[in-house]
Amino acid sequence: MGGVRSVAALAFAGVVGLTFLVLGCALPMYGTWSPMFVIAFYILSPVPLLIARRFQEDMTGTNACIELALFITTGIVISAFALPVVLAHAGTIKHGACFLINTGSTIMFGTIIAYFYLHRDDDSGSWSQSLF
Repeated sequence: MGGVRSVAALAFAGVVGLTFLVLGCALPMYGTWSPMFVIAFYILSPVPLLIARRFQEDMTGTNACIELALFITTGIVISAFALPVVLAHAGTIKHGACFLINTGSTIMFGTIIAYFYLHRDDDSGSWSQSLF
């Protein structure tokens, strides 16, 4: 039952994060959809860690693959927060939209971190154990 609650909480947090993003774009006082490119950063952020997870059995130790994946992920996350700030500084979007979008990004990246924390042991040998 705890697994269902965690999945429901992650889904709710994802919906709240995307709601803030859409509010930052769709409210009549803001009216520009260019910050929706932040969704690409949401999609790309877990990819380096998923690739690095396949090359190492346990994520407890450090090696060059994990460190590179964390570095790339950090760059993607910082870019997701920097894009609205740069757009607001350039005058493309308003500062209120920048605040809403960065609030949504905080919630979305928190959701991604929570997913990795809750499902860190799920795919370690699950195929071989389920056959026998």
